[in-house]
Amino acid sequence: MADTTVKIDSETRDRLAALAAAHGKSLRAYLAALAIEEENQLALGRATAAFRETVGRPGIAAAFDAEFGAPPAAGGTRAA
Repeated sequence: MADTTVKIDSETRDRLAALAAAHGKSLRAYLAALAIEEENQLALGRATAAFRETVGRPGIAAAFDAEFGAPPAAGGTRAA
């Protein structure tokens, strides 16, 4: 992969370098990992929103229970 240059102020560079060092990584490796983590957080946010929208629809919980059975009752036994 080709290298590129990003211009940031020296205070931000120093803060990022300190964070990278605290994680035992080079600044390059830290920024790469940070980008992946942020992408994952965005994907998780989208998935969470889709899940909440889906389970909020009328009848979804009842249909799930009918297909897969009700969740276990308190005490670890399944509901009849």
